[in-house]
Amino acid sequence: MTAATQQSESTVGEQDVLAVAREQVLERGVGLTQDQVLQVLRLGGDRLQDLLALAHDVRMRWCGPEVEVEGIVSVKTGGCPEDCHFCSQSGLFPTPVRAAWLDIPGMVQAAKETAETGATEFCIVAAVRGPDKRLMSQVRDGINAIRESGNDINIACSLGMLTQEQVDELVEMGVHRYNHNLETARSHFPEVVTTHTWEERWETLRMVREAGMEVCCGGIVGMGETDEQRAEFAVQLAELGPHEVPMNFLVPQAGTPYEHYETIEGPDALRIVAAYRLAMPRTMLRFAGGRELTLGDLGAEQGMLGGINAIIVGNYLTNLGRPAERDLSMLEDLSMPIKALSDTL
Repeated sequence: MTAATQQSESTVGEQDVLAVAREQVLERGVGLTQDQVLQVLRLGGDRLQDLLALAHDVRMRWCGPEVEVEGIVSVKTGGCPEDCHFCSQSGLFPTPVRAAWLDIPGMVQAAKETAETGATEFCIVAAVRGPDKRLMSQVRDGINAIRESGNDINIACSLGMLTQEQVDELVEMGVHRYNHNLETARSHFPEVVTTHTWEERWETLRMVREAGMEVCCGGIVGMGETDEQRAEFAVQLAELGPHEVPMNFLVPQAGTPYEHYETIEGPDALRIVAAYRLAMPRTMLRFAGGRELTLGDLGAEQGMLGGINAIIVGNYLTNLGRPAERDLSMLEDLSMPIKALSDTL
């Protein structure tokens, strides 16, 4: 087979998968299969704009134009006993991050500043395997103080793996959404974390869903996974059916096993975002950590026009983000309304 013939067959295949996706996903709302996602991930650069346009059409058809805005705060930073190879908060790696706790007034202030941006979500995060009694008490006191301050922003939590008793307690506190990322495909997870299993994370997500909380579950792209594993992860997330999927891109952290990994290229990141939108047409896809480094300003706008319909504003847990004003200005320029609090209750 000549190179010209191979190029011709490749072009036909690329056109076919987008045509199939237009009928299957855009018209019928049925997400792509694993093999179809893999085909999308292998699209040539000359097809990227067509792919992004289709992903945007799917987002608009099945999710609408609104964008959900969220802020996050770390109530307990560093000193985690787990060995997630991407994470500077692991106490097992020689990273610059040191253990620290945020007090209740700090939580109230962070929630206030988040609400002032127009955000409807405020997520309380802790670097732990799972919460102990001290942490659960801190979260409860923080939520009570936020409510007593007159702030009615939706409160989510990300506190690691839970017991059924802890799930029930969070529900009683009024936590409406729980974040617990699977991080990567099941087949790749043992290369990323060895101190607990993918199945343990899945079990927490099962309990959260059955308790009536919204499930927030995503992962990190760029941790040495293959295109096949990226496609695998997309359909595993689709099977879980989370309300929200945070899309993170690896930011190599000093002292971690991944500190020398290269960040993925912007076009690859956009292609992955669009592929995940086509796998999960009705799911909220949120730009999260690493988008500033991977995509920059222009790429962020392309992502908002390529399937994304939620963002985290401000700083992340251990990395700086863009000022909230810049993201809000971007949404205004793109004529994308921010989801109102009343619409999320």
